[in-house]
Amino acid sequence: MAQAAEILSQDDAKAAKRAVAAKVGGKVVDLSAEIDPQSPVEPVLPGTPEALDVLRHSTAHIMAEAVRELFPGVKVAIGPAIENGFYYDFAYERAFTPEDLPAIEEKMAQIIKANLPFACRRQKKSAARQYFAEQGEVFKVELIDDLADDQVSLYQQGGFVDLCRGPHLPSTGKVGAFKLLSVAGAYWRGDEKRPMLSRIYGTAFFDKKELKRHLQLLEEAKKRDHRKLGRELELFSFHEELGAGMVVWHPRGALLRYLIEEFERREHLKRGYHMVGGPQILRREMWERSGHFDHYRENMYFTEVDGNSYGIKPMNCLAHMLIYKSKVRSYRDLPLRYFELGLVHRHEKSGVLHGLTRVRAFTQDDAHILCRPDQVLDEIEGVMQFVTDVMDLFGFDYSLELSTRPEKSIGSDQDWERATDALLAALKNSGREYDINEGDGAFYGPKIDVKLKDALGRQWQCATIQCDFTLPDRFDLNYISPEGSQERPVMLHRVILGSVERFIGVLIEHYAGAFPVWLAPEQVRVLTVTERADEWAQEVHALLRAAGIRADADLRNEKLGAKIREAQLMKVPYMVILGDKEVEDRLITARLRSGENLDPMKVEDFAARVAAESQPGRG
Repeated sequence: MAQAAEILSQDDAKAAKRAVAAKVGGKVVDLSAEIDPQSPVEPVLPGTPEALDVLRHSTAHIMAEAVRELFPGVKVAIGPAIENGFYYDFAYERAFTPEDLPAIEEKMAQIIKANLPFACRRQKKSAARQYFAEQGEVFKVELIDDLADDQVSLYQQGGFVDLCRGPHLPSTGKVGAFKLLSVAGAYWRGDEKRPMLSRIYGTAFFDKKELKRHLQLLEEAKKRDHRKLGRELELFSFHEELGAGMVVWHPRGALLRYLIEEFERREHLKRGYHMVGGPQILRREMWERSGHFDHYRENMYFTEVDGNSYGIKPMNCLAHMLIYKSKVRSYRDLPLRYFELGLVHRHEKSGVLHGLTRVRAFTQDDAHILCRPDQVLDEIEGVMQFVTDVMDLFGFDYSLELSTRPEKSIGSDQDWERATDALLAALKNSGREYDINEGDGAFYGPKIDVKLKDALGRQWQCATIQCDFTLPDRFDLNYISPEGSQERPVMLHRVILGSVERFIGVLIEHYAGAFPVWLAPEQVRVLTVTERADEWAQEVHALLRAAGIRADADLRNEKLGAKIREAQLMKVPYMVILGDKEVEDRLITARLRSGENLDPMKVEDFAARVAAESQPGRG
């Protein structure tokens, strides 16, 4: 056996010197890992996602060591690397605050400067449990008890020892630049019935310039936070007395939803979908038959009616299958595409709720396509084209990911293989790159996940295409073949936007609240310079409304500058400013929210301009 670093040095001394870890058989390991000298080894270099994960995970350990030194008696929970950073959870006699972060950062800098090696050792589970029990680290003891392996790995830097699978940097001195960002409360293991812990978030990079760029993006993200803009633009609100994760839509937000949903209805009808609808609650037996009761029950709500148990629907597929089954279907009838803007409820843990992007009650732009096996590929490709058209319209780039069979699933190996092959064929035909996410498919079938990228480069889960050979079998769905035999259809589950709530949250941040004209709840605000323009303003307002333009009028006896500032703060695309000259000439002067003024024009010409920009994708 030889250390990974030694093998790398033999192959490429320069790369070995820069490496922070190694990759053996597709798995990232420590440079000190003992491996077969004949194994192919690749360096994990700064600038790669794998290297950033190793860096950030290591920095989380450094933070945990700093917290333990500064706050005697603190208990350490878990500290993973996450997208764009890391966190660590702690239990202490009080909650940590932002004021604690500078001292922690200073202590971390000392640990990094000391260049302490990260050392890994394998140990029997019983010995590791005893060690952490003696340290009073109750969370580590619980984690060890849940492990099936007889041996566990421990990492140590300085005097800090942690239960961890690794890998880590060779030493603390390899951390280039870091910053602690915020503190929050988090339930142990995401369970609101378990202790509330203090979570400290941070990020780390190999280069100080990269950290600076990231912090600038975070500042921009704060300005675009949809929860903040949602309040300021009067779109939606949350109320603890109503229940966590339940959205209240204000007039502007409800209108924004309406515009998006009407756009979706039109687009689905153009593509041959049928509008359908199902009930909010279905008998428990239906959920047992579908497999949701066994595989999805923890995410569902149940109630009782007339002594019978009912499940509040977390998805819409069951009613759609019953519509299909309501009459005999011929092979000529297929494909059948059922579309529903369906309200669903899911029991999300309170610790993961986040504005519109993670709620408990939301609307899915849900569709189910029942088709023959020979139609599956065409239908999947049709959905992928639909996704492309919509993402282009909203200005999103996106990436694709194939999620394969999870450990907990239903259906035969043959059906899973057929479904996975169909999705793979569509991905290959698309010409786009895609990733494989092993074991993260739905319990009834594999799926393609679409992750859109917003204006700040952040990824968000959006559309999903799931291929299902299993539920049609469980619900005995059939069609009559050309030979007169009964055959099973295939069902595609798909969403384009996904959760309408989440998509609106992403849109708010993508546009920084400045929606294009076609989506703006208020497209035009009519402003008067003096009361002498009120009558003409009321006439202009009425003409714009009659032309189908979403216009409001501000006739208050306030300074024009204050009126303009208010309209700009509400991100209104157009302001129509009317003074004595406009009244005399029966014209209007329009101002864009960017501050640009247009030449005076007739109301009819202005209305035509706004109407043209009110077409999806035009303005």
